[in-house]
Amino acid sequence: MDSTRESGPTGPDAARSSTAEETAAGRTPADLTTSMRRAFELARRGPAHGPNPRVGCVLLSPDGQVLGEGWHRGAGTPHAEPAAVRAAQEAGADTRGATAVVSLEPCSHTGRTGPCTEVLLAAGVRQVVHAVEDPDPVAAGGAATLRAAGVEVRGGVLRDEGEDLLRTWLHAVRLGRPWVTLKLAATLDGRVAAADGTSRWITSRAAREHAHAVRAQVDAIAVGTGTALADDPALTARDAGGALRAHQPLRVVLGAREIPATARLHGPGGELVQLTTHDVAEALHELGRRQVRHLLVEGGPTLSSALLRVGLVDELHAYLAPVLLGAGPGAVGPLGISTIAEALRLETVSTARLGPDVLVVARPLPSDRTTHRIPTEES
Repeated sequence: MDSTRESGPTGPDAARSSTAEETAAGRTPADLTTSMRRAFELARRGPAHGPNPRVGCVLLSPDGQVLGEGWHRGAGTPHAEPAAVRAAQEAGADTRGATAVVSLEPCSHTGRTGPCTEVLLAAGVRQVVHAVEDPDPVAAGGAATLRAAGVEVRGGVLRDEGEDLLRTWLHAVRLGRPWVTLKLAATLDGRVAAADGTSRWITSRAAREHAHAVRAQVDAIAVGTGTALADDPALTARDAGGALRAHQPLRVVLGAREIPATARLHGPGGELVQLTTHDVAEALHELGRRQVRHLLVEGGPTLSSALLRVGLVDELHAYLAPVLLGAGPGAVGPLGISTIAEALRLETVSTARLGPDVLVVARPLPSDRTTHRIPTEES
């Protein structure tokens, strides 16, 4: 595993790749998929935020008994494979001839920690089964290293489920920019504020608490200077009691206007970074360079529209309150759409009731994402 990896939530069961039908050390596909799903469960114990992916590992004896389990707890901590090997050794298990079932291809480079391939080889592991190939050019190559040392390697076991688990991290590594979640909080008629500009609060306490929980899972939150100056947000992640959570995302402001020294953005919370640009693709490229894997945008209609117009929104969280205002600013500004045939269509991923409100999670359909994307370095 790489010391520059990260992730996303697991989704529904998906079709297995052809390599998942193969066996390792005589094990049936059912044995491998059960162990792989356990590796996914372990991976989800790790933090959703940070540059590293969520990875889990199950170490099996030649007769299929679990010798040890491990997962990655965040950058700078042992990776899942070494954690599983250590757990097995501390339990007095013999790891020679073992099979390592891991959600991501083991890394073969030295970052904050050493190569996972070396740990597996030193433990005498004979087979490695993984779900997803590592796309990071710095860390990739672990499978080839293991094969060269005589280890049997099987890839693609439950690949689709593994990709779903690692969605945000894989997206960021492959494209060089963070996965962008756009948050909207609006009335049923699409207003984000009343005609006089007041907006606290359109949504309920339950919806706001959920939004803070999402903040605690992302790497950065972005707003435009217009929102920063008009609303004076703190952009912190707080618990239900109002206390700061342990993880505070990077606070990002796009635009050239100066943020006053008295602004709440200078108060307790994550580091404040101002990107003096109106080019959203340029801003995302810079955040990708900073290893921001998941960006939450709460930036108001101007920034929201800028991202939507060029196809740079990957997921939308719409908190809808059973409220009508009839006037006031809308959730998004002009998108350059003049007829219904040009509408930006999204696919609903999930819905949830939050007190009196409803959360709709949706993603642009592939055809619309292509239509609304502009050429950038990462695409």
